[in-house]
Order: sequence, then C-alpha cells, then structure tokens
Amino acid sequence: MSETVRVEDAGGVRTLMLNRPARRNALTPEMRTELIAELRAAGSDPACRVVVLAGKGDAFCAGLDLKLLAGLAGGTAAEHTADAEQVALMFRTLYDCPKPTVAAVHGAAIGGGAGLATICDFTLAAPEAWFAYSEVKIGFVPAVVAAYLVLHVGEKRARDLLLTGRRLNAEEAFRMGLVNELAPEGTLAERTAELTGALIRNSPESLRATKALLGAQSKAWLDAAVKDAMAANAESRTTEDFREGVAAFLEKREPVWKA
Repeated sequence: MSETVRVEDAGGVRTLMLNRPARRNALTPEMRTELIAELRAAGSDPACRVVVLAGKGDAFCAGLDLKLLAGLAGGTAAEHTADAEQVALMFRTLYDCPKPTVAAVHGAAIGGGAGLATICDFTLAAPEAWFAYSEVKIGFVPAVVAAYLVLHVGEKRARDLLLTGRRLNAEEAFRMGLVNELAPEGTLAERTAELTGALIRNSPESLRATKALLGAQSKAWLDAAVKDAMAANAESRTTEDFREGVAAFLEKREPVWKA
C-alpha cells in the first residue's frame, strides 16, 4: 500500500491518520481503498478498542482530490458507478465499524471529508475547524453523504447544508449536532485522549452490542437511501452541469449554468 492512511496503535487506541498533507488529505480511490481496509482490520482486531480518525498537516480532509475532477468528467458510466460504490462502501464501513469511532477534526473538512468527520460516533473539533458540503458548487450531487447527514441533523438542516454548499465553522457545526464537542485552543489531542480513555474503560462487548443495536434501527432506511444515492451520484457525473462546473473550477472562473 502507498500509506495514504498511516496507522498508529497505543494502549488499545488505533489512530488512522489521513496522510496526504501536501494535498490537504484529499481523497483518491487508492486512499479510500486503504481506509476501507484499515477500518475493517480495526473492527476485527481484539487489541483495538477504539478507532480515531485524524488528518496530518493543516486540514482534516479536503474531500475529493480535485486533480481527479477532469478524469471524472470524462469517465464512462461503468467508471462512475464503480467510483460511487466505493464512496458508499467507505462511508458504510465507517458507520458500521463495531468499535467506537472518534474524529479529531482540525482545519477543513469538505465534501467527503465532512462526511468522514461526522459519520464517526464522536466528532471533536478544534476552534479553527470548518465544514462544507460544497458539491453543488461544481454541478455535483452530494448524494451518498446526504443519507448520513439526514440521520444526523434531520432533513431541514440537511437541505440547508446540501443546497447552499455553504461553509460552517466549528461552533455552528456543534450547535447543529454535527460536532459533539468543541476542544479549546490547543487541546484537541488531549480531549481526544480523554474521550478514548473513557471509552476503553467500558465493556467492549457492551459497546459492540450497543453500536449494533443502534445501527440495526436505521439499517433498512439507510440501505434504501444509499442505494438511491449511489445511482444519483453516478448519474450526476454525466451531466452538462457537472462538466461545466469542473471546467470552471479548473479554469478558476465562475461557472455558467444553463437553465
């Protein structure tokens, strides 16, 4: 593997560090594959009691690596479907992880990065953290993450975030329920350690069973929502708006949408 996800173990806590700091930990297919594999490994390893998701450098995760945009706009239907399925599998693997998951968020969490940050059981945010589901700005449909966002904050707030694509700071994300705790300046690592320590003191079997119970209550709805989302995600990549949005972004200009 290319080690776009760095694994660190300490006292039962497994940290999965997104490790592309020069690209603000932007997601590539290879990185998604690694993250899925590492989440599965953590879930099945008895020595791992808690999983922490973090980002190296000055951002948590900037979402899709925009260097891939041009290729996406020119992809085949089969390629679009396969990519959408991988995105869905990454999110679902994180959501279904049998171990408690904690996101330690600093800097930007955008698009798929915002999804990773908020799908975790616990989301801790540094004061400078910010979030955005900004896909509509490039003619894309944030379909897969939408299902989880509705579960977390309800349809009304999900519509706000997904239809405007606006940026929200850590305090607003906390008020919305996307963030569990705002870590005071310079304390994100300390607060993460305190939380993981409290979780490790709980019964591992009870934690697993409680997560399974909670997941089962949403399973039927989520299965259907994600299935529809994958189709919408793949279809949106074939549209004229997506091609124009990608071109405008790469050319550093405002997009010209057709009515």
